[in-house]
Amino acid sequence: MRTCQVRRLGVVTYENGMRMQQKLVEMRQRDALDDQLLLLEHSPVITLGRGGDVANLLVTPEALRAAGIRFFEATRGGDITYHGPGQVVAYPILHLGEGARDIRKYVTKLEEVLIRTVADFGITATREEGKRGIWVGNDKIAAIGVRIARWVTSHGVALNVNTNLDPFRFITPCGLAGSGVTSMARQIGREVELHEVETVLLGHFASVFRRTMVPVDATIRVVKIVVHDGERVLLFHRRPERGNFWQPISGSIESGEASLAAARRELAEETGLSAEPEELGLEQSFLIESQFLEAKYPAPIFADEIGYSARIDSRLPIRIDREEHDDHAWFTFAEAYEKIRWSDDREALERVEAILSSEREAALP
Repeated sequence: MRTCQVRRLGVVTYENGMRMQQKLVEMRQRDALDDQLLLLEHSPVITLGRGGDVANLLVTPEALRAAGIRFFEATRGGDITYHGPGQVVAYPILHLGEGARDIRKYVTKLEEVLIRTVADFGITATREEGKRGIWVGNDKIAAIGVRIARWVTSHGVALNVNTNLDPFRFITPCGLAGSGVTSMARQIGREVELHEVETVLLGHFASVFRRTMVPVDATIRVVKIVVHDGERVLLFHRRPERGNFWQPISGSIESGEASLAAARRELAEETGLSAEPEELGLEQSFLIESQFLEAKYPAPIFADEIGYSARIDSRLPIRIDREEHDDHAWFTFAEAYEKIRWSDDREALERVEAILSSEREAALP
């Protein structure tokens, strides 16, 4: 039985999920690492597969933006689908070796993993001829869309566990008019812990694909602190040799250090000021490609990040760390979105902007 490393990543933006897979596929193609299985949740996103019909997106881009949902054309097979909180998304990066180079059989095995997983929670799901995924009656409970390059797989499955199903009304799911969607929570009348579902899915994946599953922790743990004055955001510009981009404060959590203590320390080191960071309720994972970290850690480098915010008077002088940054500035949120490079930074800024907006609404008479 071959080894398959398991990475339970939590929330991952769709862009970061694609970067992860591209890197892992390239490494797996040259046998630089074992098979991989990524388990994660995506931020709200609608994706259109290769050959999918954009007419199956039923609303305007403006309506999607208003709902906080992004849209991407993906490199996977299949048509259109929605990903969001409450789904278990599984991306296998497997090398289909000699004797297993059968794409139809691979997809059938993915369906079998899903059917066995929901069965353990008392749900009977089936395959439907000519329709990929698994179904409970006329309702799809899990979608499948895969890509295979030089016999290494990517993309995978999305199982609706506690998923808010409302966004599916923005699309014709998988391009199949007349079909509906459902979730495990809807079928059994209660929410289910995602971690529990992941654990059950892992057991069936190991059995169906005959893999020894080996859990792998994040390479590093980091904090992100979005500094604001209630209206504007403070960003720092990394020196050209360190990336040449704008970002909020970000830094590693040291061994034995609590994340809040790390946030306080990074805030003081990066600004020369003290403030009490507040948790954003946002934990994200992403892949880092950095010559500075690759000298210390073997690739691939996965980061697990906890988000914070901190309010600071923008009139106070800022003392930046000149080894990492060469500039800093205050920006409106709209300006900040134009400046930042990474989608996980965008998620943190959007969370802070939403919190501030709610506070202002609550303060109105």
